[in-house]
Amino acid sequence: MEIIQIVGIGLMSTVLILVLKEQKPMFAFLLAAATGILIFLFLIGKIGGVISTLQRLAESSGMETVYLKTVFKIIGISYIAEFGAQIVRDAGQESIASKIELAGKVLIMTLAVPIIGIIIETVMKLLPA
Repeated sequence: MEIIQIVGIGLMSTVLILVLKEQKPMFAFLLAAATGILIFLFLIGKIGGVISTLQRLAESSGMETVYLKTVFKIIGISYIAEFGAQIVRDAGQESIASKIELAGKVLIMTLAVPIIGIIIETVMKLLPA
């Protein structure tokens, strides 16, 4: 029941942030960022388990590892961009958060081009000539 621990950490941090925000807004932001990082670190072990399971499945199916690594990079970029944007949004910088999200989307599209190409080639082979 890790979700109860995460929600507990989130609720306690929220109360502290609300108290600190009136008198020390900088400390409130630092607490919010530290809470986000703590929750992220708490989940890294779970993410590692999922990655190793998917790697085993890909190896047993004969899938080329370069595609799986690319998908992992895409997932990582999306999580990191979202996490960074949320922290910046917590600091009240909505425009910078939007730029972080845009950068994440562009990087994801750049990495996805080879996979999209393979999918298109595969579909073209399946279609009758």
